Amino acid sequence: MTDLRSGEIARLAEKYTPDMVAFLRDMIAIPSESAGERPVVERARAEMEKAGFDEIRIDGLGNILGRVGSGKTVVALDAHLDTVGVGDPSTWTRDPYKGELRDGVIYGRGAGDQEAGFAAAVYGARIVKELGVDGDCQLWVTGTVMEEDCDGLCWQYILREQVLRPDVVVITEPTKLGVYRGHRGRMEMEVRTQGLACHGSAPERGVNAVYTMAPIISDIERLNERLAATADPFLGKGTVTISEIRSTSPSLCAVADSSTIHLDRRLTQGETMESAVAEVLALESVRRAGATVTVLDYARPAYTGLTYPTKKYFPTWLLEESHPAVVAGVRAAEQALGAPPRVGKWGFSTNGIATCGMFGVPTIGFGPGDEIHAHGPDDQCPVDHLTKAAQFYAAFPGAFVVTMAGRRS
Repeated sequence: MTDLRSGEIARLAEKYTPDMVAFLRDMIAIPSESAGERPVVERARAEMEKAGFDEIRIDGLGNILGRVGSGKTVVALDAHLDTVGVGDPSTWTRDPYKGELRDGVIYGRGAGDQEAGFAAAVYGARIVKELGVDGDCQLWVTGTVMEEDCDGLCWQYILREQVLRPDVVVITEPTKLGVYRGHRGRMEMEVRTQGLACHGSAPERGVNAVYTMAPIISDIERLNERLAATADPFLGKGTVTISEIRSTSPSLCAVADSSTIHLDRRLTQGETMESAVAEVLALESVRRAGATVTVLDYARPAYTGLTYPTKKYFPTWLLEESHPAVVAGVRAAEQALGAPPRVGKWGFSTNGIATCGMFGVPTIGFGPGDEIHAHGPDDQCPVDHLTKAAQFYAAFPGAFVVTMAGRRS
């Protein structure tokens, strides 16, 4: 892309910054927790119409997809529109649903995680349409649903049901304007021990499932320490932690007849659902107790009423730094930032677990905001991040086409 074109993109990104700010503040003001996104999706549709998108549709799960251009290469800019809840309102210093703008920063639930990414993507696409810098692409902006509840489910639906098949996806989750090329995967498991209830006055007549679980808990802690041996140089180590423990009994005056622990397992490169389950089943305490190990299912209805069940397994994904998508991302970021970007990874999980992890669609990340504010009080995004992100999203399609053409020549 010529310096002139880069300058035109920068000029329009500055011009549309007030529109992006107003749009983001509107979205923040609409509570949009997972499976309750309908009002924010309708607000997104209105902004896409205002921006002159060539096509806008809402699929069966409730994702909104808007297209600009009709070229051969299909590029998708993805942003989830759902948010987590507020938590304890007293921990916020600002109204979480006001979208307060102060000293160049927008505050509110969803500001950084991650409705800012959607606002910038919509206006990045508008700039592409106005300047014709699509590089023979069709550029899709996807406002996806239920990511906070079940990351990647939205893209499982989009890809399995053939709603859209992109050649490359840009995840617009917060990266602090860095180019990200992967992150660890994750999965959720339960380990259950079976006991035998009896009256609490004579516990020797029963089998206390909590006591049976105790050595398993210790072994899980030691397993987490051993996982350091399989750490990936870029992604780091896998981890496992117990996030919940519960038991059942006929009464509080009875021996527990079952005990269950919930495991949050983070997966590094080379680790799979099968290998993670096998590690737990191989623990001496698990075998001795005859405990069961189960990967959990997700089957919550979307706001459309559709239920699209899946396992709570979210694979690791990673692109090499030399991959054309990463190279194009670095080029687009250099145009937007005026300097080489930081190339890194997320600490949390994104829809990339589906696009790249499950389906092999090349995926990178670039987004406004900083992930350290995700899910916490005073969620926020700097206004200048919106401007720079819109520049990136406008520059990326052309940069990707040029990079791919260079690889083929």
